[in-house]
Amino acid sequence: MHHRILAVALLVSLSIRSVAQATEEPTYDIVVYGGTSGAIAAAVQAKRMGKSVMVVSPDKHLGGLSSGGLGYTDTGNKATIGGLAREFYHRVWKHYDRPEAWVQQKREEYGNQGQGTPAIDGEQKTMWIFEPHVAEQVFEDFVKELGLTVDRDQWLDREKGVTKEGSRITAITTLAGKTYRGKMFIDATYEGDLMAAAGVSYHYGREAAAQYDEQWNGVQTGVLHHRHHFADMKISPYVVPGDPSSGVLPRISTAPPGEYGVEDKKVQAYCFRMCLTNDDSNRIPFAKPAGYDSKQYELLVRIYEKGWRETYEKFDPIPNHKTDTNNHGPMSTDNIGMNYDYPEASYERRREIITEHTTYQQGWLYFIANDPRIPSDVQNEMKKWGLPKDEFKDNGGWPHQIYVREARRMIGSFVMTQNELQKKKPTPDSVGMGSYGIDSHNIQRYITPEGHVQNEGDIGVSTYGPYAIAYGSLVPKRGECDNLLVPVCVSSTHIAFGSIRMEPVFMILGQSAATAAAMAIDAGQAVQDVPYAKLRERLLADGQVLEYSGPANTKGVDPKKLGGTVIDDAQAKLTGSWSDSAAAKKFVGDHYRHDGNAKDGKFAAAFMTTLPAAGRYEVRFAYPANTNRNSKAQVQVQHAGGSDVVFVNERQTPAIDGLWTSLGTFDFTADVPATVTVTNADADGYTVIDAVQFLPVK
Repeated sequence: MHHRILAVALLVSLSIRSVAQATEEPTYDIVVYGGTSGAIAAAVQAKRMGKSVMVVSPDKHLGGLSSGGLGYTDTGNKATIGGLAREFYHRVWKHYDRPEAWVQQKREEYGNQGQGTPAIDGEQKTMWIFEPHVAEQVFEDFVKELGLTVDRDQWLDREKGVTKEGSRITAITTLAGKTYRGKMFIDATYEGDLMAAAGVSYHYGREAAAQYDEQWNGVQTGVLHHRHHFADMKISPYVVPGDPSSGVLPRISTAPPGEYGVEDKKVQAYCFRMCLTNDDSNRIPFAKPAGYDSKQYELLVRIYEKGWRETYEKFDPIPNHKTDTNNHGPMSTDNIGMNYDYPEASYERRREIITEHTTYQQGWLYFIANDPRIPSDVQNEMKKWGLPKDEFKDNGGWPHQIYVREARRMIGSFVMTQNELQKKKPTPDSVGMGSYGIDSHNIQRYITPEGHVQNEGDIGVSTYGPYAIAYGSLVPKRGECDNLLVPVCVSSTHIAFGSIRMEPVFMILGQSAATAAAMAIDAGQAVQDVPYAKLRERLLADGQVLEYSGPANTKGVDPKKLGGTVIDDAQAKLTGSWSDSAAAKKFVGDHYRHDGNAKDGKFAAAFMTTLPAAGRYEVRFAYPANTNRNSKAQVQVQHAGGSDVVFVNERQTPAIDGLWTSLGTFDFTADVPATVTVTNADADGYTVIDAVQFLPVK
């Protein structure tokens, strides 16, 4: 009897053990946390390298911003986009190469205008501009074709959901109680939640400019790039204009903005990249959102009263009579100052922030389309637009993903800064390239000492061509975590992330991160110890672009191909802190420069050269025109007979090839330098300089 009891007990014990083993979570080679474009690129690469992969996605829809409304792709130099990222855009091209893809619009009606280069590249079989549902289908096709396992709507337990043994993550657990074990982990979220929960060092907000010796980091009071500010509108921030005792209008901070160059914990503004349509058969009219308050947009009324009319300049066209609509102007879709706590916030608080952004942005649309104080020309145009019935169908046509332009950024083995992007310092161990201009949206809206409202934080400067991104920016510091890679919240400063944060780059880095993870598994190494030579070999074999030796900027006209003697702004002798930019559609060289709308008479640029022969020359001046430019730029030409001052209206498009305006013809000697000097004295807008050309007159 005693032996029979022991036997039964043994059988029960074995049974319990076998059930426990059967129900224990499998261990995957690579666990990818996130549903962004970078996450799917990482999963695809891992699978193609023969690894078992689990995608744990907080999102129900895959692709992040790439499928969330950002269809007018911010690419920069497309020659730097290779590997899986280029395959994505090739698959988009294949979709639109079918006649049935053009539902509300004929292919030939759409045209082919993209950001500086054609939207559709027939030779390379890539398409860079697309509808949200097309992008999402491409990501879903990857999942289906490769048999990827994706667990959706799974949110990391950020308090106790990361299990580590020493410096290695062994498992992550979600709020739903699901546990995922892995050998390697990739955090491909926009927020960096896994990275933070794993105890990896990170930063959010702006570093001080002095911390990494950067020009454009920290608070940027007095710097007015792009066109997303109040310029010299001199708009009162007070409920009763000019009366501080009446209170401040909504969405204007009463706190001081901070000293120039200092660090802060403020984050560049978020918005939804809306997909809109003016096709009546597919249009949902703008509805009044819950919680709508017309007083939130009083500032916008004052902006229109000043004559501003640029509301529709970022309704960028995508196929089938739709747009990718982005922020443009002093009060637009960016919800400035309302997201500072988002990076560290709880899920509940983040949902509140997202709801507030939704209400603000939908209210902005409804206000313009319906409020009687909106100018009729602006209002009549807005009434033509609405949300598309065939996009974001489960969300009433509204994007499912807010544009998290920046949240946490890892402080990893290598920190990318402005200096690496602008090639002032070398970048080691390239695992991909970026090329979009350094771009930060506004961070705060404040009251100036003069009592006017102004925006701060908008930056747009050139990288002087493509730049490499270091492998060290994807991995934590040695000892913090040996089996985690971070291809989205990469190790970079605020201002460097302003360029790196583009969707094609996230796909590039996702692929490279997965490649390194697979190699680390095979060699039994920490991610910090993956040999770069072998990693590089595999990345190149898989089509990644790691170096670039072509033209620095595809929009720039090569000075060497122009006639006569050309002096670019890069060669000019400068007085004052000129800012460089490459935002215009046409210019000479890699960039042009502007004075930040200083209008103080302290900026000067001298274009000097010794001409090859004495004689008579036509002198031409190049500048990219815009409505916010100086209408009376003072340009002094020093020649053999003395000097002449020519006033140039930089708001008018140059008459010669849309690039040059003639300053006149002058005599020059060969032994005295010919000099053209531009100043911002008595300016009434941005003073812009690009190049000077001397053409011999026969």
